[in-house]
This record gives sequence, C-alpha cells and structure tokens, in this order.
Amino acid sequence: MREKLLDWFGFGSHGHDRGLHSHGGHGHDHHGPHGHTHGVIDATIATTDRGIWAIKWSFVILAITAALQIAVVVFSGSVALLADTIHNIADATTAIPLWIAFVLARRRPTRTFTYGLGRVEDLAGIVIVLIILASALVAGYEAVGRLLNPQPVQFLGWLAAAGVIGFLGNEAVAVFRIRVGRQINSAALIADGYHARTDGLTSLAVVAGAIGVWLGFPLADPIIGLIITIAIFGIVWQSARAVLTRMLDGVEPGIVDEVHHAAAHVQGIEKVIEAKARWLGHKLHVDVAIAVNDALLLAAANNIAASLKAELFAHIPALDVAIVRFAGPQPEAAHHHAPDPFLVSGKLASGLLEIVDTPQGERMRLRLSRHAEGLQANVAIERPGGVLERLPLSPVGGDHHYLQSLAAPAEPHEFSARLQLAAGADSEDLPFAMAEPESHHEHTHG
Repeated sequence: MREKLLDWFGFGSHGHDRGLHSHGGHGHDHHGPHGHTHGVIDATIATTDRGIWAIKWSFVILAITAALQIAVVVFSGSVALLADTIHNIADATTAIPLWIAFVLARRRPTRTFTYGLGRVEDLAGIVIVLIILASALVAGYEAVGRLLNPQPVQFLGWLAAAGVIGFLGNEAVAVFRIRVGRQINSAALIADGYHARTDGLTSLAVVAGAIGVWLGFPLADPIIGLIITIAIFGIVWQSARAVLTRMLDGVEPGIVDEVHHAAAHVQGIEKVIEAKARWLGHKLHVDVAIAVNDALLLAAANNIAASLKAELFAHIPALDVAIVRFAGPQPEAAHHHAPDPFLVSGKLASGLLEIVDTPQGERMRLRLSRHAEGLQANVAIERPGGVLERLPLSPVGGDHHYLQSLAAPAEPHEFSARLQLAAGADSEDLPFAMAEPESHHEHTHG
C-alpha cells in the first residue's frame, strides 16, 4: 500500500525511468526533447490525444486555483499571494497560445506554406515568454512597493488557506500529469508534473509569509513576494532560452547522437557524412547523408535508405520526416585525371571498375555489389602494336568486394580493354573503353 501511494504521487521507483526504451535487444535512453519547458510543446504530448486531454484539464485546474486566490488577494492585500496568483495565472494561460498554435499547425501545407504552419508554435512560445515576463515584472513591482511602503495584511487565516489552495491545485495538476504521462509513456509530461509540484511548494511559501506576519514580522509578506518573483524570472530565462534555440533551428545534442546511433544498426552504411535536424513546431525533421559502396545497385542502396529510416523512427519518437541522402564518392580517392569509371553489369558480377589513387600509386580497382562465388577478374588492355597489357585483380585486405591490381596501368589512360571474369566453369569478357578528360588533354598540350 505504501509503495502504491508513493507511486501515485510520483515518488515511486518508476517516477523517472519511463523514458527508457528497449530497442534491438539493448536498453538505452531515447535522447531528445524529454525536458519540457514553458513555451515549448513536446511531441510526445502534442501528438497524443491523451496528452492534449491532460493539457486541457491542467489548464482548468490551474484556472480554478488562480480564481480562488484572486478573491483572497482582494481582501487580504497580500503581495506574496498576489505574486503566487500571478504565477498560477501565467501557468494556466500558457496553454491557450500553445493550443491555438497546435490547431493551426495541423493544417495541411499549401503552395505558400510548403512546410505547413508548424513555426506558429515558436511564435506562441514567444508570446508565452512575454506573458511570464510581464507577470514577473508586476509581481516584483508590487513586492518592492510593499517593502518601501508597508501596508497591513489582513485575514491571515484566509491568506494561509489560499496558499494551501495554491499548493493543492498545483499538486493535483502534478499527480494528474505524472499519471497520464506514465500511461502514454511521455517523459516530458512526467517532467511537467514534477514542475507543477515545484510550483506547489512555491505556494506554500505564502503560508510561511502569513505565519511570519502573524508572529509580528510584517515584512515577511513582501519578502516572500520577492522570492516568488525571483523564481518566476528563473522560469523566464529557462523558457526564453528554449524557445529561441528552437527558433534558430537548434536541437538537443542528443538528437544528432541518436541519428548516428540508429545508423550504426544498419548494415551497409560505411559512414554518416552529415546529420542535421530541425524542429517545425513539435515535429522533428532529420536530414542525413550517408556513404555506401557506390558500386551498389540502386535497389540495394534504396533498401539501406529504407532500413535507416525505420531505425530513425524507432530511435526518435518525435521524428516526423526523415530524409536520407547518399554522399558522393570521396574526391581524394580518385585520380586527378582519371577516366570515367566503367559500370560493370554481367552474369557473373556487377559493380564499378575505375582507376584510383592509393598510397602505392595508381591502381585499377573493381568494387563489387554482386558477384559469383569464387570470382576471378583480370583486365586486358589493348595497346598499340598489338601489345596486350594484363592486370590481374585480387581482393584488397581480404575483402572480396574490392578487387585491385598490384601494378599501375601504363600511360596513357586512354584505351580499349576487356574485363575478363571467371567463376568455376563460367567465364565472360566485358569490353569497355576509357578516355582521359578533355581538361587533362588541354593541360598536357598547354
């Protein structure tokens, strides 16, 4: 019973570990926007009907709490309660621009707004920051005014009761968000619940101020008001930083790390060349460029891209769009005046034959995307005067997908040749020609 009670209020052993997921037989934390702040709506909340429902009811509870506190503020004249009430009003009203922005963001893209209206949520974030900032300035102004010109605080019993109401309202929101967050597995909504609990403890400070006035220390009320004001300014700083980061296309560093982590699960990706991400409202767009064996057939390359997309969506719950690009061949691997490569497509093998620079000098290299078992390859180059130049190709570093000559092809690199393939009893000759680029001719004759 005790454990169930603690778990209900968010203090149980599952209070913070629900954001952990298992993928591919290993457990890891999904990096991303788990820490929700004012002005930034989180994807795990906004894309879930249950999450939207939680936001609505949180607004209702905080609005009722603030309304009850306002009535006591009018009669008691407490600046501490005024600051806490303003804080609760600001917390409640932040749901309004976020909800409007979310409704607009669900509209389909148009010829003018080709990405939709997701950026409206960033504008809503700015509005929220301004609301919280205004509440902090009003609360601070009233608290300083009461310090300079003290006024009696009345109805201390009601004042303390209003502070307790503020605590209970925020605690109700906290328990509500934590429970719903666990039901929909939203670490962000759970974090929002703990934030509401912190706000509730701030409301208890009003009770402390009332007790201080009752004990004969009238400045306790405006001092508590200043403390609450400082807490609100802290929220302003946190919220402004989060909103401006997203407006400038900033993302949590863990998202880029997770892109690389997802790519590590896909066989055939040699390297992640570039990984970019940006938020459009509560939807995440990822653009990743990968390097693969450029001798792969189009179907094989597309399968790698599809596998990477599946891994990205599995690793990043907030992901809405994933663009996978294939990076071009590394320029340093090709010779400065190498001929265009020969696309190999035969019954025994498919791939790319080219002249490349290596630490040992120029070499003929065959990169295979498909080949018969026990394939042997040889390049026969026809030179003037009936001379036949033979370049046997052998695996590079034991990798049978890369076959390379032990010697450099003779100059000039402009010739007719045959790629001779053999595997068991089967063999075939694939004729091809190589010609040096026009720029090399101009450089040579210049």
